[in-house]
Amino acid sequence: MSATIEASHRDPAAAAPLAPGTKTARHASIIQILSRERIRSQAQLRKALAQRGISTTQATLSRDLVELRATKIRAPGGELIYSMPEAGAPGQVHAAFTGTEETDDSLRAHTTPRLARWCAELLVTAEWAGSQVVLRTPAGAAQLLAGAVDDAMMPGVLGCIAGDDTVLVITRSAQVAADVAGHLLALADPSARA
Repeated sequence: MSATIEASHRDPAAAAPLAPGTKTARHASIIQILSRERIRSQAQLRKALAQRGISTTQATLSRDLVELRATKIRAPGGELIYSMPEAGAPGQVHAAFTGTEETDDSLRAHTTPRLARWCAELLVTAEWAGSQVVLRTPAGAAQLLAGAVDDAMMPGVLGCIAGDDTVLVITRSAQVAADVAGHLLALADPSARA
């Protein structure tokens, strides 16, 4: 019998739900905790998991956070807390982009609420050269914006590389780069969100 199930049988008032000791169950618990609580550190997260009857090492927890794509964001009070990316479809691949589609319509069709939100809140500038777009954000916010761009799976966008305040978006052509930069800037424009 697993420690989680055993603990709940010993104490009927225990708050820990029945959960298997699997990676999937642990990931689900982490997602639930991060969506409900302001977690500032891995130690705090490990304690919250332990309260649910889930024991894990710091190394395993670090891998879990990377696999779940959890990132630290600055909360309104200024503290850094862990946050889960909003719904997207990482890893999915759209049909090959031939360059003949109407790029503007395709970009609008692939604009997720998350992408629109992060552009509005985080995008400072967007410039392109050749088939690359450079996006600037406030310090520490580049990974959030890059994740939103990746999850939107815009046609012609091959992927992103994020630093601290800079995102490099690689596209299939100079035209796609110009269209993507213009589209993201439009999403960041407050007058366009009436």
